[in-house]
Amino acid sequence: QSKTITRVFNTFSSAILYKDGRGVPIVQPLKSDPGIDDDILNFFKCYKCYDLIPPSTKLVVLDTELLLKKAFYAIVDTGVRACPLWDSNKQAYVGMLTITDFIRILQKNYKGPNIEMEAFEEQKLLDWKGITEHKKDLINVSLDAGLLEAVKLLIENKIHRLPIIDPDNGNVLGILNQKPLLKFLFNVPKLRNSEHLNRSIALAGVGSYGNITVAEESTKVIEALNKFVNDGVSALPIVSSDGRLTNIYTKFDVINLAATKSYTDLEITLKEATEHKIHFDGVHCCTGSESLLVVMERLVRADVNRLVIVDDDKKVVGIVTVSDFIHFLVLRHSSTTPSNRNRRASRVSLDNGPDEESLKQLTLSPSSSSLPPMFFQV
Repeated sequence: QSKTITRVFNTFSSAILYKDGRGVPIVQPLKSDPGIDDDILNFFKCYKCYDLIPPSTKLVVLDTELLLKKAFYAIVDTGVRACPLWDSNKQAYVGMLTITDFIRILQKNYKGPNIEMEAFEEQKLLDWKGITEHKKDLINVSLDAGLLEAVKLLIENKIHRLPIIDPDNGNVLGILNQKPLLKFLFNVPKLRNSEHLNRSIALAGVGSYGNITVAEESTKVIEALNKFVNDGVSALPIVSSDGRLTNIYTKFDVINLAATKSYTDLEITLKEATEHKIHFDGVHCCTGSESLLVVMERLVRADVNRLVIVDDDKKVVGIVTVSDFIHFLVLRHSSTTPSNRNRRASRVSLDNGPDEESLKQLTLSPSSSSLPPMFFQV
């Protein structure tokens, strides 16, 4: 006698099924009232950090006893942008090493061309990061945390990367940043049909405008590093003598100094430093009159963190980033969110987000079978 087994899927389980080969959702199964606002809220209620871990990813964990020089060579050799730091004595993750650390080390210890930087050659990660006096726990998120919680942690703590940790064994399984979040969000149903996104980025106040920190081809690398640190920017549009955009120098480009072992001479110009960019396909731009949807799609398709906003004469008038769009699309539900945000001065409230009870109804119990990360041997 045959039996018919009825399988019942809740809305979250159904959501997991509707993803393409890249892990990007292609259908939002939740039933919601019409309106883009409801779709975005439902999106962040439905999906978890687990969903943003790609099927195959690279994770480099560094021990805090490692020398600074070897640590940054590990970043260069593996092509990652951040590494969790493991303290063998505490048996715990205690921090993150990023390219910003490399920039600060160079800026602080550079004495002149071809003068050896002793700190870079002799100091350990433990010494540089001050982990022995570090009181705060590593900011992280669990596998089953909602995307709204992850966004809140990124923005409230003004960080760009968030370790995803398996709550069962404490292993770091991946590092979440805002670019995959925007790609994920771009697939929200009805997003492309929203009149809300037909406004120009200038009218919506998305991006930074006026007093944009720029550089010239003749600017020295050490001067660019000072701008990164002192002005709190992550990229410098390079302009000609008449102010027209010609190139861009980003924090990530600085890691090439380690790759080419040229960090002992930071007097070279940005023109020289950008001659050997890897996988560089030009500066990605937009205008202030282009719509939110068009600019958002360009960010996603180009897989970049920012677009330089230019006028009709190709002169720099602003910069719009992935972070700007995350703020606008997710946090505009909060009445305290400023329309023209100053990233370094303002904090954003999430008080008007989804209620806790709604989030609890959508719970994922991910498999804990993931293997622990491999430690990089140098």
